[in-house]
Amino acid sequence: MTIVRYEPWALFGRLHRQLEQAFGETDVASVSWIPRVDVREETDRFVVTADLPGVAGKDIEITADKGVLTIRGQRGSEKKSAGEGYGRVERASGTFVRRFTLPETVDAEAIKATHVNGVLELSVPKRPQAQPRRIDVQAA
Repeated sequence: MTIVRYEPWALFGRLHRQLEQAFGETDVASVSWIPRVDVREETDRFVVTADLPGVAGKDIEITADKGVLTIRGQRGSEKKSAGEGYGRVERASGTFVRRFTLPETVDAEAIKATHVNGVLELSVPKRPQAQPRRIDVQAA
């Protein structure tokens, strides 16, 4: 008996990839896996934390262009020889891409990234908001 993993949204995912490919989104269509990401807002910055186990820092590319933050990279696969017994591979390898729309209030030039123990953390600082200027009325 063969055990098959039940994926109820697999057909929808395949359709989505085909549509992206048809409309020229070749970068997204070639994605092998999608890392999990947490985004939180603090008073002075946004923090994006991505789980990238097995991805070296040199294999990660981060860009901020036209209000879009892009995290792209690749995780290599391990070479294993088939021996006795059963084998199962669940860890994905290959390329990944995640994109986020940045609010107008961020300072894209000051984004900082750290990669420690397979966790990528991006600090996206906010620009100081312009405070209303009080104008004194002079007596004429």
